Amino acid sequence: MLNKPKINSFASDNVSTACSEVMDAVIAANNGIADSYGEDDFSTRLDKKLSAVFETEVRVFPVVTGTAANALALSALTPSFGKIYCHEMSHINTDECAAPEFFTGGAKLIPVAGENGKIQADYLSSMIRGRGNVHAAQPSTVSFTQSCEVGMVYQLEEIAAISDVANAHGMHVHMDGARFANALVALDVSPAEMTWKSGVDVLSFGGTKNGCLAAEAVVFFKPELVQSFPYLHKRSGQLLSKMRFLSAQLEAYISNDVWLRNARAANTSANRLSQGLAALPEVELAYPTQANEIFVHLQRPLIKHLTKVGFHINEEELDGTAPPRFVTAWNTEPSEVDYLLEQISVFYDRD
Repeated sequence: MLNKPKINSFASDNVSTACSEVMDAVIAANNGIADSYGEDDFSTRLDKKLSAVFETEVRVFPVVTGTAANALALSALTPSFGKIYCHEMSHINTDECAAPEFFTGGAKLIPVAGENGKIQADYLSSMIRGRGNVHAAQPSTVSFTQSCEVGMVYQLEEIAAISDVANAHGMHVHMDGARFANALVALDVSPAEMTWKSGVDVLSFGGTKNGCLAAEAVVFFKPELVQSFPYLHKRSGQLLSKMRFLSAQLEAYISNDVWLRNARAANTSANRLSQGLAALPEVELAYPTQANEIFVHLQRPLIKHLTKVGFHINEEELDGTAPPRFVTAWNTEPSEVDYLLEQISVFYDRD
């Protein structure tokens, strides 16, 4: 019998701590004074460092939450009379309390069906309509999540195909990269290849789920799209007076491959858990495991057992409307994975 680990919920990578490099950077940024509202040296360096990471000149606007990053990015790309095409399971459609609609001034989200949580380019193309019709909201933006909401990863050719459809209809492309690093290391490609080289215009660059304290960013790959975004940034309350503490997190995060190391660790733990689950009786993976999220079909009695021993199961997972999700983080230990697998084995052994 394994000792019960300190952390065993697997509820989300949001529950994890910040990594030491990020925390050290925040402490270092607290030394002395610095210019405010993004005029500090940390923020200036961040633009240059992310430009090097993406192999092209980018404009970077740090924000505190992924919801803010998505909503603000979409507000830069979409007029109030526009349409945003997104997967029906996307966070902007299901989990962000209508923030995209609010920040765009009323743009319509158009949910798109697709297997394994992903938009298929051909089906997307068939849904785009209304261009030039004064009675219809105008097609403006395609938004997709990488890795997607069921833990699967868009391949480069899939991203390029979506971008081609968007471009053919005069639309922009937004990537929700809440788990950007997890997808990047899963594909083993460069940040440039997974974004602007595949047609992405604006990225919501996530850090919080992968070792940051609270740090995301809106990254523009086309300077001409920035336009009035600094005013939107300020108006939304995301232009922090002490922006250095946000920029310092992101600077440390992308330095010395910290973000890639963290993501690889999370993905490795997910693969360990996924393989272990697949080997257990009466356990079926709902989707292939490609990044750091595992969705699995479990019997109701087993789900109840897991909640009793301390694992977090969402309400919709408890009532059977969604398969339970287990998420690994940058600091998930092998012993934590093994404890979860052991608890499932214990349940079956006692029957």
